[in-house]
Amino acid sequence: MSAPAPSLEHLNTSELGTKSYWDAAYSTERTNFSSNPEDEGTIWFSDAGAEERMLSFLENLSDEGQLHKDSASDETPTRFLDLGTGNGHLLFALREDEWEGEMVGVDYAPQSVKLAEEIRQSKGEEYADIQFFEWDLLNSPAGEWLGENGFDVVLDKGTFDAICLAQETDAQGRRICEGYRERVEKLIRPGGRFLITSCNWTEEEVKGWFDVQGGALRYESKAKYPSFTFGGKTGSSVCTLCFRREA
Repeated sequence: MSAPAPSLEHLNTSELGTKSYWDAAYSTERTNFSSNPEDEGTIWFSDAGAEERMLSFLENLSDEGQLHKDSASDETPTRFLDLGTGNGHLLFALREDEWEGEMVGVDYAPQSVKLAEEIRQSKGEEYADIQFFEWDLLNSPAGEWLGENGFDVVLDKGTFDAICLAQETDAQGRRICEGYRERVEKLIRPGGRFLITSCNWTEEEVKGWFDVQGGALRYESKAKYPSFTFGGKTGSSVCTLCFRREA
């Protein structure tokens, strides 16, 4: 039985929640990259340093022995899945930080996958094993890339935000974002982690979406961002939260 939907107000719909928007955007980025290999496209939430904070958060987990960058400790290196991978930049950055485990990026926009593959081909041999697949998380079964037990870490940098802007509803009449958590849980191995960055939801709202009664994810910790105070409330414009799947 599925967990109840969170009692949160939905965001207004936007073209950023449509597949056609992202295909057009990544078609443009492919053209730009073809003419200028230095232009690998947009890095989402770069103004807030979100990617760097996600990398630092994962580095800390490695330092604590909870994740494994390589096989030096006789442990299997951490497997990563990047949801809505875009141009693949987050996975490339992980490899630059010497994470050696299997990495898979998925996106429902075919132009995204083609762009990520083209960028990978322009890089060194150490990036050659990073895999990219076209996949609709909410409507298609996972491929063989999922493996037997799921991934150690599933990453989301703005993908849930975009899905929350979609106007489509599912077979139960819900906005499609309400089915996102259930689908994500199946991608994470028991004891594995889900690291999500959002600019559309506050920390408490993200917890409300993912750490719910009847669900398998439990809030664990968060990355630190500079905070501001306005109207007596303190917060930040972007948040990165880590949830752990119950064993």
